[in-house]
Amino acid sequence: MKGSPGGLEPARALTRRDWHTLVLGGLVAAPLAGWAARQKPDSRIAGVRVGVQTYSFRDRPLDRAIGDMAGIGLSYCELWSSHLEDPTSIPPTSERPGEIHRRWLRESSLEVPARVRERFDRAGVTLTAYNPQIKGNYSDEEIARVFEMARALRVNVVTVSSPMSVAPRLEPFAERFGITVAFHNHSRDRNGTGEATTPEDFDGLLRLHPRWIAANLDVGHFTGAGFDAMAVLERHHDRIPSLHLKDKTREGDRDVLWGEGDAPIAAVLRTLRDRRWDIPVQIEYEYRGQDTITEVARCYQYCRQALGVPGSAFRVLGSPFPVSGSQSSR
Repeated sequence: MKGSPGGLEPARALTRRDWHTLVLGGLVAAPLAGWAARQKPDSRIAGVRVGVQTYSFRDRPLDRAIGDMAGIGLSYCELWSSHLEDPTSIPPTSERPGEIHRRWLRESSLEVPARVRERFDRAGVTLTAYNPQIKGNYSDEEIARVFEMARALRVNVVTVSSPMSVAPRLEPFAERFGITVAFHNHSRDRNGTGEATTPEDFDGLLRLHPRWIAANLDVGHFTGAGFDAMAVLERHHDRIPSLHLKDKTREGDRDVLWGEGDAPIAAVLRTLRDRRWDIPVQIEYEYRGQDTITEVARCYQYCRQALGVPGSAFRVLGSPFPVSGSQSSR
């Protein structure tokens, strides 16, 4: 087993036996831990806002995901657009999925994101950013609608995996709505459309757009691409409103259990703590693990240990904060 770059034991240090010990000890669903239902989560650890990207909960609908993240103890979140969209709310169609998404964007009510924000608020989870789709062929009407959705969610940051070439189109909307657009990097340009993949991509993008365009630094993807994520953080920390954390190997760009890869997760967290850079960090669970709740909780425990907080990260298993309504995850 490979040692962690941050000097921590890999997340596997929390074994299934450890997990069952926690469960049998009382840190379980609300019926066995009623005290937890009366407390809101708080995952600001040593001054660092630790949250989760709801893509980590892509195997379940939004209401269940909200309850699970609150049960783990996470109080910050970046909302993945597929958790917001409900294609059943528009008339059936034979259109392709991408076109259905665009029609949903144009035709759905702004009450949808407003109600979603209320459900997060009731659970004590703060939305720090919205992660929508914005393609290069979107109309101005569709782009404006994305920003209207973000405003209804009451966030001031949207993170996008869009081609960098759309930045000049997005900048006027960002200024009009007062919402920063942070471009997300990947380890490769997945569709050959010009996504950010290198530190030089971020350098150029931020130089050309000094006000409303920013960087959504994905530490794992930069590591998998063979780059130094810490150097990018040092150089552009004042232009990074959202950080994504995952562990990857430099060789082979593989998603692995936290602590078994090469991503400087612990170093990033400690730098934010020591420099007092108030950048929300979002856990992204992408490796193959046991089950979603267990693995997201392990990642959160890893963050706590990196920041020098002793003891268990876990509060309850389940959904102690009831949320009303239902939401499709796709």
